Amino acid sequence: MSQQSELARGLNRLSRSKMIKLKGRFKHFGKGGQKKAKAPAAEEKLAKFYPAEDTHKPYNRRFKPKPAKLRKSISAGTVLIVLSGRFRGKRVIFLKQLSSGLLLVTGPYEVNGVPLRRLNQAYVIATSTNVDVSAADVSDIDDEFFAKQADQAVSREEEFSLDTHKVVVSDARKAAQAKVDGAISSALDATPLLREYLKSKFSLRTGLYPHAMRF
Repeated sequence: MSQQSELARGLNRLSRSKMIKLKGRFKHFGKGGQKKAKAPAAEEKLAKFYPAEDTHKPYNRRFKPKPAKLRKSISAGTVLIVLSGRFRGKRVIFLKQLSSGLLLVTGPYEVNGVPLRRLNQAYVIATSTNVDVSAADVSDIDDEFFAKQADQAVSREEEFSLDTHKVVVSDARKAAQAKVDGAISSALDATPLLREYLKSKFSLRTGLYPHAMRF
């Protein structure tokens, strides 16, 4: 008499694993012979000291960050609206993308007070207005141009005095600013009301929605 019986159509009394144990078919599983004994694992040497915080281990050690791809709506001379930072709401002119992926922009400084500056393209709105910046040479301006200068204070008293606590702009940056603004100035004069457009500050009033606006 068979040990297996059918309780209902498609439903057996004993499961498949139970039948294997009863008939001894488990002895024939595998590639034959006894299973190889696993080698004893080497004892892990415990560290004497542990880090205070968990250190992050990168998943891919060959990963190298790449600069962000420039948006199609942004090209040399595009007027951008700044959304974050000290100059939020200001309109600036895009010059080029730096090796770090940040955008090099200028106000120009003589028009709206925005100097040569780096911006993240995630915090700008590209407009349809474009300025001819082909005459502006910015090939020598890179991320090193914006590196923070070392403190020149001699003593603690001088460091916190009123005279040395002011922001000092280097002569090289002033010369670069004047060079770029001078090259763009003629292009601004060629378009009527362009200087007034750059001077004006962007803001939203009741009933104005950015997603429904054309910039």
